[in-house]
Amino acid sequence: MSPSQSLLERAKSRYGRIGAAAYSVVLSLVVLAATGLVGVVAALPWLFPSLGPTVMLFFDSPEQPSARPLNTIVGHAVGILAGVACLAAFGLFGAKPAPIGGLTPAYVAAGALSVALTILVLTLLDLPHPPAGATTLIVSLGILTTPPQLLSIMGAVILVTIIGWGANVLLGTRPAKS
Repeated sequence: MSPSQSLLERAKSRYGRIGAAAYSVVLSLVVLAATGLVGVVAALPWLFPSLGPTVMLFFDSPEQPSARPLNTIVGHAVGILAGVACLAAFGLFGAKPAPIGGLTPAYVAAGALSVALTILVLTLLDLPHPPAGATTLIVSLGILTTPPQLLSIMGAVILVTIIGWGANVLLGTRPAKS
């Protein structure tokens, strides 16, 4: 083992998959717990489904372009905007969220179109971040739609990105270059 190796590389070389898993488990737990605590204190949804795959990318596949900070922040922002645009286009603001009121044809159209728009924009920008597709659905299916909730999504994404990227760098793991 070389002292220049990252903690992740040392864990992999010494313990194999168990070492890599331990690295990801501990860091994911810390990052998501910190983000969730902010949500508890703020009484806002700072912990939501698309953060799970985001932290998995950071710690399981930090070398992937989709794990870059720019991809993460832009990806989720585009997802939010596409979700809001489709909610508006299909007249769904104020309607019960799909999980509560039922999946209607308008929600199906809004969900499908919002993900397609997110893919289109992120592909054109060359900033892939697959978890942004989940954020898009969270918004376009009416689950989180109010301005405070949408700001919470972005705040959580930024916090997770800062802590996740920072932890990797501090532990010697060099994420993919932008």
